[in-house]
Amino acid sequence: MSSREEWGRSPVEWRLDDGPNTSDGTFTRVRPLPARGMIRTLGYCCQLVGGVLMEQCPARSEVGTRLLAVSAQLSHCRTVLRLFDDLAMFVYTKQYGLGSEEEDVFVRWMSVLGNIADQLYYPCEHMAWAADAKVLHADSARWWTLSTALWGLSLLLGVARSLWTVLRLRQRLRSPVANLTSRLPQSKQRALEARMQSEVLTLLSNLADLANAVHWLPPGVLWAGRFPPWLVGLLGTTSSLLSIYQAVQASGQPEAASP
Repeated sequence: MSSREEWGRSPVEWRLDDGPNTSDGTFTRVRPLPARGMIRTLGYCCQLVGGVLMEQCPARSEVGTRLLAVSAQLSHCRTVLRLFDDLAMFVYTKQYGLGSEEEDVFVRWMSVLGNIADQLYYPCEHMAWAADAKVLHADSARWWTLSTALWGLSLLLGVARSLWTVLRLRQRLRSPVANLTSRLPQSKQRALEARMQSEVLTLLSNLADLANAVHWLPPGVLWAGRFPPWLVGLLGTTSSLLSIYQAVQASGQPEAASP
């Protein structure tokens, strides 16, 4: 099993649904599906605990090795499940289109480019999996590198989108108009604050995943290959828990309008 098989966050498996779900037609952002989100979280937790035991507790290194083995198998499980995600990703990309429902041009094009990267990610990962499984005669390392690069690009675009959205929301909340109750109702202000909090969590989650994505690139690219297993597990667990928290929070409150 290639190390680059481990723990990419599938764009589809981390969406609650694949289309607009609000009255104004805005699209949902990344939120974890219950089953796959829990598999991802459990896998990263095993990697975190196993890595710590291997490095800090030599007497329990055998337990650490077993936990890392469980982590690797859960990773492989998620890779196989993603073989069936291409169609769902295509439907989402088609529904979003050129983002005509998005009011902000920058957010629109970051999302469109992110969807393209996500769509290309799947066949590249499938090729890598097929090469590792000896289904195809191909160099799996190249396909793992390409799929990881596309995942990293998608995350980088997501970071840019979330950062821009946070800045816009912050500007809107601090503007003179926002301080006038007659212009901005309290409920609207709370919705904007909740939206900003959600975008901050998305930003942090994407940054944690981006750090791991760079780690899985070929040696010589920034910090590629330099993270110990426990750090990879810590970053992945943090990202997973943040996304699960967002899903729980979003299920109990309406979406704010676009900034």
